[in-house]
Amino acid sequence: MLQKIPLVNQGSVMAHQRLLGITLLSLTIAACAKSERSSTFDTLAITTDSAAQTSSAPNAMTLNLTSPAFAANGSIPAKYTCEGADVSPPLEWSGAPSGAKSFALIVDDPDAPDPAKPQRVYVHWVIYNIPASTTKLPENAAKSGLPSEAVQGSNDFGKQSYGGPCPPIGRHRYFFKLYALDTELKGLSNPNKAQLEKAMQGHIVGNAELIGTYQKQQK
Repeated sequence: MLQKIPLVNQGSVMAHQRLLGITLLSLTIAACAKSERSSTFDTLAITTDSAAQTSSAPNAMTLNLTSPAFAANGSIPAKYTCEGADVSPPLEWSGAPSGAKSFALIVDDPDAPDPAKPQRVYVHWVIYNIPASTTKLPENAAKSGLPSEAVQGSNDFGKQSYGGPCPPIGRHRYFFKLYALDTELKGLSNPNKAQLEKAMQGHIVGNAELIGTYQKQQK
């Protein structure tokens, strides 16, 4: 005797098909939304990275100090020392910050008296209120050639002028330090290095350094 096979309810099949279709449609929509979000996030990440790179890019030239008389870390000619004419060397600079209103210059020797056993920093030149439009100081500017607005402070020779290298022993380093300031300094009277540095606090918008060396000639 043949066994009767129950008939599948057509309405139930159609209902299952509709449910399956809805489920697949939902999954497709979710996948598309996820893809769009990922694409959006990737675009935002690229935009953010580009903005960060742009914001970190320098917006001004770097202040640079040189001398036509000697190379960086090179020997200072005797003409600019106590063994020669003892005149200040020519200096040139470029790349001043746009906010600079004046410049200050300090020249000192951190190797005094003996580079092997330094005991103090000896100051050779102090200048401030150099006009922002200035880009160089000529040779012997300390005695004739400074802009009229520039003022010389006191060095460790006790003079308001330049005192050239005169190391008692060994080869010393001489640091020419240029500072761009966002103001002109007022109320100073023959300031020494420490007093000038205190007055400059909070006003430095750029700085540059040039190092020269000197050792007394053997006699």
